[in-house]
Amino acid sequence: MKTYSKYISVLIIAGLMASCVPQRKLEEEQAKRGNCEKELAALKTTNQACEAKLDEATKSLADNARQIQELIKDTTALGKSFRNTAVNYEKINKLNEQLLEKHNQLLAGNVADTKKLSGELHATQEQLLKKQDELKTLETKLNEQKTNLDALTVELKKREARVAELEGVLKKKDDAVNELKKKLTDALFGFEGKGLTITQKNGKVYVSMEENLLFASGSTTVEVKGVEALKKVAKVIEQNTDINILIEGHTDDVPMAGKGDIKDNWDLSVMRATAIVKIITKNSTVDPRRLTAAGRGEYFPIDPAKTAEARKKNRRTEIILTPKLDELFKVLETN
Repeated sequence: MKTYSKYISVLIIAGLMASCVPQRKLEEEQAKRGNCEKELAALKTTNQACEAKLDEATKSLADNARQIQELIKDTTALGKSFRNTAVNYEKINKLNEQLLEKHNQLLAGNVADTKKLSGELHATQEQLLKKQDELKTLETKLNEQKTNLDALTVELKKREARVAELEGVLKKKDDAVNELKKKLTDALFGFEGKGLTITQKNGKVYVSMEENLLFASGSTTVEVKGVEALKKVAKVIEQNTDINILIEGHTDDVPMAGKGDIKDNWDLSVMRATAIVKIITKNSTVDPRRLTAAGRGEYFPIDPAKTAEARKKNRRTEIILTPKLDELFKVLETN
């Protein structure tokens, strides 16, 4: 705009000067004026173009300024982000270095642990092999023991059969003893409690008769009431042929006077047993081979006390009835 005002001033001055100069100069001046007007028009056009460019440049400058502000803002943000990133990078870098150090430490430790574990594994494998050998040995022994057990089982079954057979024989024997005792008890009912007792022990029946039932003091001759009792006993054993009979004479501990055939208590006990054997054989069909006479003297007392009552108990004769064990012996011999 200032340039345009200058051109106007020049034209006014030129006009004033034209009135004072000659025609030629006027023409020159007019020519100059025309040129100036052309130049002015050209300048206007140029000015307009410049103004347009100026507006465009101003607008572009404003855009550039705005962009610069945005760039400054972005740069600031980027700078802040960069600084944060740099800080984080440092932290991450330090953390990475720490992790790397720990990794190296762990790696070193793992090498030691691996070596230790390798040693333990080797030892375990050796133990396992040893246990496998022991297991094989035990398995061999187990098979041997199983074989032995099978053999023992077979033998045990055989023995069980033998035991069952023996138990059957023993039961028969016990039944026979019980039956024998019952028969004797029935036969000698009137004598029990009168110097005669019947007991059962150890698979045998004992008929114990006191001296006053059978003999006078120091005598070997059986009294009448004794003979009667012995006859009843003889009838029972006569009917039970599977019974062995042992007659034992017993005395007290008072020494004999030693007169005649009876020198001592041995003689007295034996002779009394023999006298009973003779009465049994005389009054029954009992096979004499089933009978045994024995004297025990004073050496198997019932009561060892040194009293009249104890001595009375000890002066006795026992008829011991034992079932024959031939069947049992056969079983034992077979086994």
